[in-house]
Amino acid sequence: MSIKSATTDKQQRAARYAKAMGHPIRMYVLELLSNQSCCYSGDLSDDLPIAKSTLSQHLKELRDAGLIQGELESPRIKYCLNKENWKEAQILFKKFLGL
Repeated sequence: MSIKSATTDKQQRAARYAKAMGHPIRMYVLELLSNQSCCYSGDLSDDLPIAKSTLSQHLKELRDAGLIQGELESPRIKYCLNKENWKEAQILFKKFLGL
């Protein structure tokens, strides 16, 4: 039996969200986006003391997990929370933690 077949779909999604949230920079981005409607990648790189390529990797991880979404507004990318998945992550974590 594989791990995937032994776990539920909800457990797999919660684990994917948790993995994406497993870095302080990503938590910063999620907190920032949860307090405002959207922001641009250039604005984030101005706020964070990391290389743009490193920020790009963190944004990709959050995007791949479905926690954020990006929209190209040339020459910049506008990032927003994926509200549906963000809400699901909150529900899954609350349930898991018994809150």
